[in-house]
Order: sequence, then C-alpha cells, then structure tokens
Amino acid sequence: MSLPIPSRCAILLEEALQNHAFSGAALAIGRGEQVFLKQTVGHVSYEEGAAEITADTLFDMASLTKILSTTFCAFHMIQEGSLSLLDSVADFFDHVPADKQSITIHHLLTHTSGLPSELHLWKLCQTPQEAAEVILHTPLAYPTGQGVSYSCMGFILLGKIMEKITSETLDQLAREWTFEPLRMHHTGYLPLANELTNDPANIALTESMTLMGPGQPGVVHDENARFLGGISGNAGVFSTLNDMIRFAAMLSREGRPLVSARLMHLASQNYTPGTDENRGLGFQLSGPAPTFFGDLFGNAGIGHTGFTGTSLALDRDSGVYVILLTNRVHPTRDNQQLTRLRHLIHNAAISEFT
Repeated sequence: MSLPIPSRCAILLEEALQNHAFSGAALAIGRGEQVFLKQTVGHVSYEEGAAEITADTLFDMASLTKILSTTFCAFHMIQEGSLSLLDSVADFFDHVPADKQSITIHHLLTHTSGLPSELHLWKLCQTPQEAAEVILHTPLAYPTGQGVSYSCMGFILLGKIMEKITSETLDQLAREWTFEPLRMHHTGYLPLANELTNDPANIALTESMTLMGPGQPGVVHDENARFLGGISGNAGVFSTLNDMIRFAAMLSREGRPLVSARLMHLASQNYTPGTDENRGLGFQLSGPAPTFFGDLFGNAGIGHTGFTGTSLALDRDSGVYVILLTNRVHPTRDNQQLTRLRHLIHNAAISEFT
C-alpha cells in the first residue's frame, strides 16, 4: 500500500506537539504484519536536553495494562481450564460479604461488578496485602450486574485472583504468557528493576507531582499501582511503540498465536448494550455510546486507553490498528487536548488505510 504524502495522521501528530498536547508521542498504524505508518515526535519531557522519542522509548501504559496484562492472563487461564467466567470471588477469598458473593470473573472483566470505580488504597490499607480485603468490604456502588462503571478495583481484584490460583505474581504470568511469546522484550512491570531499557533516560516522563508525591521516571504513575509495589491488575506495565506493534498485530490476527478466534469473538461482544459504555471482556468497544474511537470505527472497534495518554484501537472489520502513545500528563494531568486528537487521528487513519 502506498502512503498518502504527507499522511494526515502524521500532520495531526506534529500539530499536537506544537500545541503542547504532550512533550512527545509515538504513533503506529498497521494491519497484521504490515506497518503503514510509524511516527515519533518530541522528547521524553520538556526539560532542556531531554532525549528524543524513538520507537523504543518506554511509556507508562497506565490502564492499557488491563488488556496487555490482566485480560490476556485471564484469557490464557480460561483456555487452559484453570479459570471460568462464571467463577465467583467467593471461590477464591474467605469471608466475602454477602453482597459480593455473586460477583463473577465475567462481571470483573465487563466492569459490571458494582465495585467502586476508585479507592485510595494507599490511604485505606496499612499494607498492600490488605488491598483485596478492603475492596471486598467496601460498599457496592450498585447491585452486581445491574449497571456498568469502569472499575480499577475490579481489575486489581482479578489480578489477585489469578495470583492466588497460580501462586505466581502477575508480572511473571504476563511475561510468560504474553510478552515473551510475542517477543515484547521491552514490555513489563518495574522497568528499571527488570532492565526493560538500556537507557533510563529514554523513559517518557509523566506527572511531576502525583497524589502520592513526586513522579519518578520508570515508576508507575497510577497511585494505587504504586502502593501495590508497581505490579497491579489495573496499571503498572511499561512498553514501547515497537512492542505495541507486535501486540496490535496479534489482535489484528484474531488473537493468534495467544488465544483462539472463538475467544476473541466472545471478548468482542457488547455486554453492556443500552448504557453509556460499551464493554466487552476486558476491552472497551466502539458503538453507539460515546467512545474514544472517533466517528468511523462503526461497531467493530476494540481497544483501551490509558490515563497517561496511551491508547490502542483495532477496527475488526478491516484489521487496521492505531497505536498512540503520549505523555499527556506531563507535567500535570490538567492537559485535556488528547481526547479530541485521538478522535481526529482515528478518523484520519480509517479514511487513509482501510
């Protein structure tokens, strides 16, 4: 496929950099093994002498962790027969309150559990080991299965369940089942401890001052994930554009070689129709409700976003994916330009490359 010259997507990215939507960004558009566009702009921070963004710059993926790690670990366990969508939290934890006993893995993956959207675990827990108990003993926001509300708490709980079943940590499971099979050698939790980069200066900076204190390069931005030691079901994974291309190509191939096309089809169904959110198993979906996909994805888009300024979107009809990695929360989270930019880039990508 020949590229339009210049690509409208590349122009939009450059304009956003000039408008200080971020200090740096990386963009890739492709289908399967084909990469139609790969573009990097800016620097890892606004500081003088900061390193330029490359396709190997590490970005804090924030809630993209929910699909990169937690969701695909759950898929692996479902396929191997060690986890079922109908398993309940009461199967794995003792003394679960009566109002939580009907919460299933399906509810956790579709954000229909009724668990609160957010808790400040670092204020409510004496130690990280208390996190699951605190979550389970917090009142529900609504009766299980009778609503939908995006819940980081649900994914933290899901990560804890898989750790209990396997007696391994979530970072080990994600590395063994997803990152290593896809040759995503620069993707994982705790990037400095695990040497995901040879150059610590090549990590995109996030917020200068978080709710838990100063931000640090290579330390997860999400406060709950930071309290949990950097390894959590809701956030904590760092990755690069080159590695995300490998992950997106897998999605474009209907999950091969990690999961079956049948499971990907199941995961891509809308389990919350008629609400203001479209939720599959782990994935956010395009469709009638307002979404980050823009206007042209139709009803066949799957993907996710991250609070730090990251996103992955796949148009299942065409197989075209769009990866946008930015550090829009640098130096503060007040920057709101990225929402509109995503829509514009997604619209242009579908128009140019499908």
